[in-house]
Amino acid sequence: MTGLAVIRPGPLSLLQDAGRLGWQHLGVSPAGPLDIHAAAWANRLLENRRGTPLVEIALGGMELQSAIDTWVAVCGAELDIRLDGATRPNWSRFAVRAGQRLRLGFARSGQRAYLAVTGGFRAGAVLGSVATHGREGLGGLHGDGRPLRAGDVLPCTPASLPGAASVPWRFVPDYRAEPCLRVMLGGDTGDFSMADRQRFFAQPWRLSPQSDRMGARLSGEPLQAPARQWSLGVATGAIQVPPDGQPIVLMADRQTMGGYPILGWVHPLDLGLLAQCPAHRPVRFARVRVKTVQEEVREFYRFFGR
Repeated sequence: MTGLAVIRPGPLSLLQDAGRLGWQHLGVSPAGPLDIHAAAWANRLLENRRGTPLVEIALGGMELQSAIDTWVAVCGAELDIRLDGATRPNWSRFAVRAGQRLRLGFARSGQRAYLAVTGGFRAGAVLGSVATHGREGLGGLHGDGRPLRAGDVLPCTPASLPGAASVPWRFVPDYRAEPCLRVMLGGDTGDFSMADRQRFFAQPWRLSPQSDRMGARLSGEPLQAPARQWSLGVATGAIQVPPDGQPIVLMADRQTMGGYPILGWVHPLDLGLLAQCPAHRPVRFARVRVKTVQEEVREFYRFFGR
């Protein structure tokens, strides 16, 4: 098997695609990239379909050696990208020749970068997806949910493209800015007091160091969580409020059922900004209409494809 050999995997590098969809009724969550905007651009730069398998690299620190001539793209967190010591730009595609080493430094802003290759990385699908989900032991390079390790080889095929290309600057997010994430109210919103709803939107929340791919935990002046007597199905982006009053935004590796009351849902296209926040970063929220979310998500799929 030939492709890109992993010399150093970095803290957490995971093979992901569009996610393991259609299995939540059996308790299997979707996984997939935390920042769908950056992941979609990495594949688009290489003329791949949106959900083509790529690597999500948390914090950077990855090094690979290519055994083939191909093209790669890196989008997301701001990294020092070096190909045999020569600098390469982020949010761009560039050629890699057999024998060359690609080094990705640690993130200067943002938390996750996405490395794509022309034609995508090859791995056996588990329940229709190669998305890595460590907690459930599904997907990834070997199908067992483990992250990439030194000595792994990411299979891919030789490819060529006409030349270098970059994402237009207006589509590149500023990960240093304090994000304001848009929220659709719903679920158990009516069970929260008006004062708590106002408090949620009025104050800045800070991202907890205990956040992970399952949920982004927030800390601030606590809300009064209403009681709920049963568990219900949950979706990515749901804002759960546990008894301690500190909200949790459910992310790609979330559970499929939950008993905590739900205040609303974060706009799907804003979740990537949350995933790129370092611990202790202030985060604010603002209301958005469901119709606006529908229009913007529809445009996202129109542009990047389903």
